[in-house]
Amino acid sequence: MAANTSWAALGKATDLRNRILFTLGLLIVYRLGTFIPVPGIDGAALREFMEQAGQGIGGMVSMFTGGALGRMGIFALGIMPYISASIIVQLLTAMVPALEQLKKEGEQGRKKINQYTRYGTVVLATFQAYGLSVGLYANDFVQAEIDQSFFIASCVITLVGGTMFLMWLGEQITARGIGNGISLIIFVGIIAEVPAALAQFFASGRSGAISPAVIIGVIIMVVAVIMFVVFMERALRKITIQYPRRQQGMKISEAQQSHLPVKVNPSGVIPAIFASSLLLLPTTIATFSGNQTSPIMSTILAYFGPGQPLYLAFFALMIVFFAYFYTFNVSFKPDDVADNLKNQNGFVPGIRPGKKTAEYLEYVVNRILVLGSGYLAAVCLLPEVLRGQFAIPFYFGGTSVLIVVSVTMDTIQQVQSHLLAHQYEGLIQKSQLRGKGKSRKKRSPVRR
Repeated sequence: MAANTSWAALGKATDLRNRILFTLGLLIVYRLGTFIPVPGIDGAALREFMEQAGQGIGGMVSMFTGGALGRMGIFALGIMPYISASIIVQLLTAMVPALEQLKKEGEQGRKKINQYTRYGTVVLATFQAYGLSVGLYANDFVQAEIDQSFFIASCVITLVGGTMFLMWLGEQITARGIGNGISLIIFVGIIAEVPAALAQFFASGRSGAISPAVIIGVIIMVVAVIMFVVFMERALRKITIQYPRRQQGMKISEAQQSHLPVKVNPSGVIPAIFASSLLLLPTTIATFSGNQTSPIMSTILAYFGPGQPLYLAFFALMIVFFAYFYTFNVSFKPDDVADNLKNQNGFVPGIRPGKKTAEYLEYVVNRILVLGSGYLAAVCLLPEVLRGQFAIPFYFGGTSVLIVVSVTMDTIQQVQSHLLAHQYEGLIQKSQLRGKGKSRKKRSPVRR
């Protein structure tokens, strides 16, 4: 049926078309907000500073904000405080029994946990906005006639309000649009800055700063990473599921065999986003602290700066940790899957239903995640090493390519699912008509 899905049906699928237009409209609002500056910013001084920092820490921070940080727009903090708050709440949910019980209460519990996440977003955004505003004023990125207290207060209110508005946009896209709203916001921010990064990259090649061999190597690397990501995101481990013969009244259904598909990377791009968000806080503060950076922060950046061995090791460990954590707590819960199979009278051949099935599924997924988490870490780290060696723009790194490819694939898959659901009735009618045509051909001649 998926092969019969026609993109020409998009014009007839009114609900899907409205969802796509709604999503595009909110993403345009987001892009417009990145160009609205915070009150009192000296745009010329900030632009000159970000051009100098763009190849290093500034490029890393700017990637997740769609360039809003370089322009100090109202969305300069981006969606990272919300992601950081989500990480903290999910970790607490796994450790605190009260929150774990709240998670099991269904829709009401989920709403309560989401409310706690919003409160955490406000706290983290306020903390980051205050540190950012103090750094901006200390480094003379503010117009001379602006009072310090007034600027800090207005900057904190503006940045926190921008982050909360972005969080609302992401939730609206997820609920009423197409795709995951938070991932799409990050995706659009990366894509919007790629043309400028490409122009800068090729300009460096023309000036002789980067050799033609490096340029060709980067292009080959990006294409290879895209192909590898597509292959791994489509890879599945199929677990055989057996359904016994059942009798309902006079009707007897024969035994059936099916498969439970388990992706090699069940968590998708979430571990890379979570790990990157944890590394953005010290780099964001250090970017705008300048000479005001404390000795402790300077030491942290000396060892945990982009491209440093400890930074790469910590990044890899966080990716592996979040791959396991997000898989077993959100995307694939062995206990829930085992209970669903038991309720449907399904079982894994040779494995008893219930607890034994859950243990078997956990064993299988653990082994799969060794490959899945290793793939994520390799995709994110290998281009990072090359980027640090050859001064390649951050947008060609593994994290950005992984986010762009994964979000594109997930969004296209959701669009295809909506189209398939819309065409389902038409496909059934078409098959019935074909069946009637075949039955007419096989009809025996009428005796006279």
